[in-house]
Amino acid sequence: MEQDVAIEIGAGGKLIDNAAVSTTGLSGTALLERAFALAFRGLVYPQIWEDPEADMAGLDIRDSDHVVTIASGGCNALSYLTADAAKITALDLNRTHVALGRLKRTAMRHLPDYAHFRRFFADADQAANRAAYFAHVAPHLDATSRRYWESRDLLGRKRIGIFAKGAYRYGLLGTFIGFAHLLARLHGENPREILDARGKEEQRAHFEQRFVPFFDKPLIRWMTNQPASLFGLGIPPAQYDKLAGGKSMADVLRQRLEKLTCDFDFRDNYFAWQAFSRGYSKVPEASLPPYLQEEHFGTLRQRLDRLDIRQANMTDWLAAQEAQSVDKFVLLDAQDWMTDAQLNALWSQICRTARPGARVLFRTADEPSLLPGRLAPSLLDMWDYRAAQSHELTALDRSSIYGGVHLYVRRG
Repeated sequence: MEQDVAIEIGAGGKLIDNAAVSTTGLSGTALLERAFALAFRGLVYPQIWEDPEADMAGLDIRDSDHVVTIASGGCNALSYLTADAAKITALDLNRTHVALGRLKRTAMRHLPDYAHFRRFFADADQAANRAAYFAHVAPHLDATSRRYWESRDLLGRKRIGIFAKGAYRYGLLGTFIGFAHLLARLHGENPREILDARGKEEQRAHFEQRFVPFFDKPLIRWMTNQPASLFGLGIPPAQYDKLAGGKSMADVLRQRLEKLTCDFDFRDNYFAWQAFSRGYSKVPEASLPPYLQEEHFGTLRQRLDRLDIRQANMTDWLAAQEAQSVDKFVLLDAQDWMTDAQLNALWSQICRTARPGARVLFRTADEPSLLPGRLAPSLLDMWDYRAAQSHELTALDRSSIYGGVHLYVRRG
C-alpha cells in the first residue's frame, strides 16, 4: 500500500482559509474570500493548467535535483519525472488535489498496462474505469485517499465514478468550462466546432469571426465583471484585480483566449482540447501531458518512488527542511493570493532552503513579476531575475491563462 501521510479534514480547511482569506469583517471582499475558500476545498482542477513543458524548459532539471512544487491536479509533478529529477515533493492545501495526485501515482504503478492508464486518465469516461479502480488501484491506495474516492458527493455518488463519466467535466474548472459552453450555445455558438480548423490560419479566422463578437455581448461583459464569476478558474478575489490589470475582464479574457486559440496548432495543444471539447482528443497521436504519453509510461513507473505528495502549506513545510536542500521551486500562481507578510515568509524559507544556483518558477495573472516592491530587498537581492527567458517561457506556455511566467535563479 502507498504511504499514508494523513491530515485532518478540518485542518485542511484551515490551511485554505489561511491562504485565501485575508480580509476580516463582513465587507463584500471578506464574504467573497470566504466563499472562494469554501469552494476551493473540493475538486478544483481535474487537470493542472500550467504547461509542464514550459516549466521544464525553465527549470533545467538535473538528475540530482530536489524539486518542490505545488501539486494541484498532480499532472505536472508526475510530468517532471520525465526530466529524471532525483526527488519531487508535491504539496497542496487541498485534500482533494492530494487524493487526485496519489490516485494518478498509484494507478500508474498498478494498472495492468498503458492502455488501462490512458483509458482511465486520458479518456476518463468509460464504465470499465470504475471496475479497474476497485480491481487494481484501490487495494494499493493509501487509506486517506481511498476514503476520499470511495466516499459520496452531495448527490450520493461515489467520487471515483467521475472517471467513468468524463472526469474533466467535473470540479470547479470543469463546471466553469461547461457553463462557458452553455453561454456560447445560448448565443448561437458551439465552441467545439473550432477544433475542426486545419492549422493556425483557420484557427485565427474562426476566432476573429465567431469568438470575438461573443465578448461584446452585454451579458458576458456584466458577468465577467463579477469577481465570483472566475471562481471556476481557481481565481480568488485577491487575484481577480491582478488579472484585470485595470482593464475590462471581458477584454482580458478575450486576449488570453486569442493566445490559446491562435498561437499554437491544436494538434500540439491539449489545453485547447480541454477548453473546447472538455477533454483530451481520442486520436492516438494527439497531444497529451507528458505523464500521459505512452513513450514515458515505462520510465515513469520506475521513478514513482521519487515522488512524494502531501497536504501542507509550502512555507510551513519548507521551515521544517534542512538549509540548502532544494534545487527547484515551482509556485504556480499561489503568490497572487498572498499578502506581503505571507510572501516574505515564503521567500524567507525559499532563501534558506535553496542551494546556490537554485531556480524558482512561478506565474502571475498580470504580466509583470510581483516581487519588486513587495519582497524585502534583502531577500530579492539574493536572486537573479531572468527577464529574457521569462518572456520566452510566457510565450511557450500553451495554456495561455496567465499573464507572465517568471524565472529567478539563486546567486552564489
